Formats: sequence, C-alpha cells, structure tokens
Amino acid sequence: MNFLKGSAHLLYHIVIVVLSAAIALSLPFMIRFVTRNFLLYWSIVTNEKIFLISIEVMTAVLLILFFNYIGRNWKERKLSKMARGAGLVFVTPTKGIFGRRSVKKLKEKHGYARDIMIIGSTGFRTFVNPEGDLHNAIHNCREAKIMLLDPFGEGAMSRAKSIQTPDITPESFREQIIQSVNYLKRLKALQKNIKLKLYPDVPLLKLAILGDYISVQHYHTGLDVRNMPEYIFHHGQNPGSLYTYFYQYFLTRWHDPNIPEYELDSDELIYRDNSGNEVRREKFNEIGSGL
Repeated sequence: MNFLKGSAHLLYHIVIVVLSAAIALSLPFMIRFVTRNFLLYWSIVTNEKIFLISIEVMTAVLLILFFNYIGRNWKERKLSKMARGAGLVFVTPTKGIFGRRSVKKLKEKHGYARDIMIIGSTGFRTFVNPEGDLHNAIHNCREAKIMLLDPFGEGAMSRAKSIQTPDITPESFREQIIQSVNYLKRLKALQKNIKLKLYPDVPLLKLAILGDYISVQHYHTGLDVRNMPEYIFHHGQNPGSLYTYFYQYFLTRWHDPNIPEYELDSDELIYRDNSGNEVRREKFNEIGSGL
C-alpha cells in the first residue's frame, strides 16, 4: 500500500515537470504568433464599425451588470446587518434538506447537558420520533420544561381540524399527544428531570430554547408546521436581539396560572398561583378519558 502511494506521488511530480517543460517550450512559438498577427488583426478591428459597436454594447452590458451586482450586494449586506441586529443567524426553507440537517445537528450540540425549553403542539414528531430534531437533545439535556396541547382541550381540537391533511384528525392528534406524555413518563422513570405543562388554547409558536439558541416556527392556520420556515436566533451582546423576546414569551406562558403542570408520576394536574404556590390538584383521569 505504501509502495502504491509512493509511486502515485512520484508520478504526480513527473507529470507536473513535463507540463511545465511543455509550457516553457511553447512560449517562444506563442509570442512569435502574437507579434506576427497583432498588427494585422488590429487594422481589421479599427476598420470594422460593427465590431466596434459590438464592443461598445458588450462593455455597456458588463458595466450595467457590474453596478447591479454592487447595488444588490449592498442591499444584501444591509439586510444581513439587520438580521444580525435581530439575533437571526439561520433560516431554513420549507424544503431545504441540508438546512434541516444543519439545524438538527445544532440542536443536538447545544442541547447537550443543558436546560431545554419547548413549546409545541403534540411533541410526537419533535422528540418522540427517533428522527425528530429534539429526540437526542431531550435524552442528553440536564433539565427539560415542555409545554404541549391539552389533548382534550379546544385548542387541540381546533388545531387538528384546521390542518387540511387526511392523516391528521382530532383523534390522531390526541393520540400523538398521549404518546408524547407516555414517552415523557418513561424518561421521568429513568430519573430525567422533566416538567410538563398542558395548555388549552390554539398554538401560536413552536419554540425550542437550547442554551444560547432559540428555534422558532409559526403555527399557521390550515398548514402543517413542517411546511413553515424555521428561524434560529442567537443570544449575543446585542440588546435588540429577538432572543430575549422569545425567551420572555416562554417564561410568561410557563408561569401562567391558567396553565396547569402535569405531574408525570401521579397523572395529576397541578394549578399554581402567580407566586408559584400550589392551589389545587385534579386527577387528569377525571377530566378526560385518561392517559
């Protein structure tokens, strides 16, 4: 194997030397050809009005393209500066396979051994499915705070009915949430620090906070969230970054006294006041059909 590598290396150097020698030997012939025909070609060019006009048109076109490029580049730099000011570092298109993979790797990296916070609808495709973006992150995180739709609430019913996809029905939507809750129960049994809350209203934003990065998607009425672009914001030194806004949005929702915490060990809904003190508990089985 080493012999083959050495032979290939030697052959490469031989080819380079031969090509260099060929170019060096051909230079006198090339120079002689140019000097012999330059004056002849120049006299033809100066007498050809069509040729000169063509050159002028081509030059004008090139100048137009050049200045358009400069203007477009300036606008793009301006937009890029505004995006950085807002903390936006990445946007995945709706059908960008490589972009989606990059975001998934980013989530796995920045969710490792950190606190993660999630607002979603069912959570099934996000962290239950092994191919989900947060499947590995939720296994390797330090603590997870998760908010999902109440499977028996009006919000879940409205969201399921609004999506015009045959495989999404209120029943399948509810079943996905139940599977997600059961999945979190299993993780809790493995001593993972996981807290779950169930909110009753129609979802607005899909959020995932992983360290200094936040992933945001919009739950557009009638569209599957997978068909919406995903925005990644970074928490930097810029006070105008939208990272802070979305982080505060999560905290506001999380501490809303109208959104109960689901106790994974006892299947109870825990209601708290604005100070975080427990007010009452309700068996979840007594509200819905049970998990």
